[in-house]
Amino acid sequence: MVEVVERARQIASATDAPVIVDADEGYGDEYDAVLTSTCEAALWLAFDVLCSPPMGKGEAYQACYIAPYERHLHHQGSYGRPFPPKYKDIFADRGATSGELGFLGKRQDNLSTLIVPLEGAKYDCHGVKYYPTPLLTKVDPQGSYEKIAKVAVRHSSSLTGITSLGYDTPGYGYGVKDADGTPELLKLLAQVGEEYDIPYIVDNAGGIPFIGTDIRKIGADIIVYSADKGIGAPIGGLVIGKEEIMVPFRRALGMHSSRSGGLAYGKAAYVTIDPGKFSLAGTIAALRAFRERPEVITNAVDAMYEIVLEEMKDLDPEISKYLIVTKSYNYIGVEINYESSWSEDRIGFPIFSLEDMYAGTNLLLDAVEATGIEAEGYDANIPMSPGLGTLDENGHLIDEYMRYCVRALFKAMEVIARFWNQ
Repeated sequence: MVEVVERARQIASATDAPVIVDADEGYGDEYDAVLTSTCEAALWLAFDVLCSPPMGKGEAYQACYIAPYERHLHHQGSYGRPFPPKYKDIFADRGATSGELGFLGKRQDNLSTLIVPLEGAKYDCHGVKYYPTPLLTKVDPQGSYEKIAKVAVRHSSSLTGITSLGYDTPGYGYGVKDADGTPELLKLLAQVGEEYDIPYIVDNAGGIPFIGTDIRKIGADIIVYSADKGIGAPIGGLVIGKEEIMVPFRRALGMHSSRSGGLAYGKAAYVTIDPGKFSLAGTIAALRAFRERPEVITNAVDAMYEIVLEEMKDLDPEISKYLIVTKSYNYIGVEINYESSWSEDRIGFPIFSLEDMYAGTNLLLDAVEATGIEAEGYDANIPMSPGLGTLDENGHLIDEYMRYCVRALFKAMEVIARFWNQ
């Protein structure tokens, strides 16, 4: 760690081109990176710098960006006023933070979000809180592209951007992939951005660089990460993007001039989201580990995936037959999806909405957390990741502890199913 801190000091005191993370090493000379205080701050910066109208005298023109109606829409899709108006209340209860000081307060001036349902997806209402739940395992990439392209044509005169998540699993709508394993939908969304010369902003908050979703393969202009999620660094937001895009990012942070003194954030609009030296040092250390020892991540995910498949053999077959299990190196874990339990004109296993998670009415999470295991998941989608006591000091999976976590989840599903169907 001493070596990492010393390297961070050297970077911070440099007077040459300010590059917080050496993206050149991982992605080539045409890419650069900056660090912000949080991932949400990085998204805020992205939509203000790249999508909202410029300041100046007179009335600002109206601008809009496209956001597919997918999971986590309240992150990447909440920086403009929802359009069409039928979605005006879509963020009302997100995290019980609605109102001027909640999600509404994130909206940029004169910016709208064009929300487009994905072809093949279902948006049925489920849960104790009874709210629309994006069910995305059947998403058709080509059909979704064609639907989004029509919206782009309709709003072409004011279109300034397009966004999406950067995940790679069926539960998030990205199950269809090319021969290289890259989600087809992500590449098609990038194609829309290229056709209209607008930036494609990818929110890969829970993902990791180098091993996970590759910005070059999907064709995005920038990709945003939460440093303290999958990356495992201190709290911060990491932005990796094309050089042309990153210049205004650096200017907004006050770090693109001789006055800034290298990497010190100066007098600019977003100087308040300076990540601090500890976040910088921790992120550098984590990224170095991904570059130099990717097998620590991939081996743990592989081992966890095998454990889930093995434990499924003891699960009630009336439940297991509906499960779609997918491993993901991008967000370091295994996705368990059960939305197809409602596909045969029967009352399937209960699907809890995002609002249930926030309200504490997601019975599945409540049951798992009662065992002492931290859990998250909604909309019939359960992501599980190693960590929180399931890894040893070298990052290797502790088989016994991981099995406890998986068994707790499956037993909770069996108990809930037993009473749900009575």
